[in-house]
Amino acid sequence: MIVTTKQLYKVAYGKFAVGAYNVNNMEQILGLFRGNVQSQAPFIIQLSKGARKYADKRMLEALIRTAEKMFTEAIFAVHLDHGDEETCYDCIDSGFYSSVMIDASHESFDENIAITKRVVDRAHQKGISVEAELGQLGGVEEDIKVDEGHASLTNPEEAVEFVRQTGCDSLAAAIGHQPWRLQIQGHSKACTSTSSRKSRSGFPARPSSCTAARVFRSKKSSASMPLAENSIHRRAGVNENEYLPAAKLGVTKVNIDTDGRLVWTRVHREFFRDHPEQFDFRPPGKIFVEEYANFIAHKNEKLGSANQLDAVRASL
Repeated sequence: MIVTTKQLYKVAYGKFAVGAYNVNNMEQILGLFRGNVQSQAPFIIQLSKGARKYADKRMLEALIRTAEKMFTEAIFAVHLDHGDEETCYDCIDSGFYSSVMIDASHESFDENIAITKRVVDRAHQKGISVEAELGQLGGVEEDIKVDEGHASLTNPEEAVEFVRQTGCDSLAAAIGHQPWRLQIQGHSKACTSTSSRKSRSGFPARPSSCTAARVFRSKKSSASMPLAENSIHRRAGVNENEYLPAAKLGVTKVNIDTDGRLVWTRVHREFFRDHPEQFDFRPPGKIFVEEYANFIAHKNEKLGSANQLDAVRASL
């Protein structure tokens, strides 16, 4: 069942965080639904601009609709991740998305406000929530690259004004590694980081998550399958043991993308390393679906969203 992102936030706030998982293909979608039903967790499916181009938005929508029929217990929202203004409008007009993210963080503060407000006005006419972004962390996310010299953390005072002027429903803030707390005055809502005290009220916030993950677990690759150990051996991000403490402070959405890609990479590299004579991609695909489902269930335990389906269902 597809629900609004706002409905999930309302149930989750102060209790648990909802996992927001990026998908690009059939195997990811099957594993995602299986893992969430297995752990009885609500979830958010995230489709990026890159995913919509890779698999075609119509293909992804058809896969999700089919999975919804296969896994009738599932309760989830569909979210556009890191969209530009044009893509946001396309998703809003499609009638398929629960929420969109407009990322104009690379623009000036005033231009970011103007663009975000236009998207918010159009989305709210159709009951669709909007996530916005303020500030930029260095690094690469999808097709967005920010070098460290242009990174900038979110200014709490600017965030208050940004939310007031745009009317956005949730905020992706560049928090970095410092204690950070924001009281959204006039909205009786708050956005908090994992190191701040619990706020008196709740403005949904989200960090991205990429815990340390190994591409290869053991052995060396064959000469015909070179390892990328120097470039993609480990990626570090939000410690998964901080998910639940952050959720109790008001973080309602945690983005999980890179870790899932590393599961895919590891499974396929290991399979063809150990079976170089194989050419059928279906056996490693089946292994991936099972391992990705287990990965999702594990993340939901850390998020506190596992076994929350009954609570979500009762709130609808």
